[in-house]
Amino acid sequence: MNHNTSIVRLGDYIEVCNERNYDLRYDASFIEGVNSDGVFCPTKAQTIDIDLKPYKIVRNGDFVYNPSRLNIGSLSYRETGLCIVSHLYVVFHLNSKGQQLINPYYLWIFFKRDQFRRLIEYSNYGSQRPEFNFYQMSDIESPVPSLDVQREVVEVWQGLRKMKEENEGLVEPLLALCRSYLQECKKKYPMKEIGPYLTPHDERNSELRIKLAQGVANTKVFQDPKQVSSNSRADKIVHPGQFAYNRATTRNGEKISIAYREGPDCTVSSAYQVFSISDESYLNPHYLLLWVSRPEFDRYARYMSKGSAHEFFEFEEMCRVKIPLPPIKVQRAIVDVYRCANESKWIAAEADRLSREICPALVRWAEEGGCK
Repeated sequence: MNHNTSIVRLGDYIEVCNERNYDLRYDASFIEGVNSDGVFCPTKAQTIDIDLKPYKIVRNGDFVYNPSRLNIGSLSYRETGLCIVSHLYVVFHLNSKGQQLINPYYLWIFFKRDQFRRLIEYSNYGSQRPEFNFYQMSDIESPVPSLDVQREVVEVWQGLRKMKEENEGLVEPLLALCRSYLQECKKKYPMKEIGPYLTPHDERNSELRIKLAQGVANTKVFQDPKQVSSNSRADKIVHPGQFAYNRATTRNGEKISIAYREGPDCTVSSAYQVFSISDESYLNPHYLLLWVSRPEFDRYARYMSKGSAHEFFEFEEMCRVKIPLPPIKVQRAIVDVYRCANESKWIAAEADRLSREICPALVRWAEEGGCK
C-alpha cells in the first residue's frame, strides 16, 4: 500500500442521521427505498393509513442502507433531493472531519464492491434476519488515499455512469420516434398482406449436422431451450436471415414467440414455423420484425390462433397479416432509428456493467497511490 494512503476507522468520519418526520411535513409520496442495485426507488409497501411520523428524512449527501439487506447491495448515496425512508433503514453522512478527508463518491465506490458485500456477509449476526447496524459500519477500517487520487477515481467512475445515463435517456425518445413513424406509415401507405413476400422452409437436421439448439422467447429473441434438447433429427434448421416462430400461443404470456436469426445456424423444435422474405427489395426483414414485435400484433396473433386445449397461429394466418409497405428506403430509415435505440440501450448496459466491475480495480489503484 502506498505511504500516502492511510487506514481509517469509518466511525471517526461518519455520523448517524436520525431526523424524523414527526411533524408530518412529508407525505407518502416522499417515501422511497433502496433496491439491491443500490438505487433509490418508490416503495412497494402499502402506504394507506400508515404512520409516517417515525420515517427518517434523507437529504442530499446522506448514505442510506437497509441493515438486513446490505449484504446484497441495498445501500445508496442521496443526490436527487429529499425523501423519507422506513425507520428500519440506517441513514448517515460524513461529519465535518470526514468531509475534509473523504470524497463521498469515493466512499460510495468503496461500498459498491463485492469485497465489501463479502465483509458484510462475514460480519452479519442474527438468526433469520441478520442485521448490520451502524456500530458495525463504524468499526470498518478503510484505506483512504489523498483527495486528489480519490477525485481521479471518482471522475473515471462518474464518466461511466454519465455514459449510462445519457444513453438510457436516448432509448425511449428513439423508440417513441420509431413508433410514431410506424403509425404514420399506417396512414400514408396501403395495407398489404405479407404472404406474397414470405417463403416457408422445412429443412430438417437429419444428419445432426447442427449442434446449436435454440428456442424463441416471447421477447422476440432466440434463447437456449427451456428443456434439454435431444438433438432430434426432426428439428428444423434456421439459417441467418430466416424467421422462426412457435406456432403455439397458449400459455405464452398472451404473446407470440417470433424472432429473426442473425447468428449462426441453429435448430428449433419441429413444431416451429421457419420462413424467410423472398424479396428484400420490397420488404425489409427488420421492418417486419418491428411490426410483429408490437403488442398489437401479439393480440392479433392470439385472436387468430385456432385450437381447443392448445391454440396455434398457423403459417396461413401469418401470410394473411396486413402491414403498410412504404418504399424500402423508408423501411430502412425506420429500422435505423430502432437500431440506434438498441445501440443506446446496449451502451448503457455495458457502461453500467463496467461501472460496477471497475470499482474494485479503482479502489485498489487508489490504495497504491494512483498515477505516479
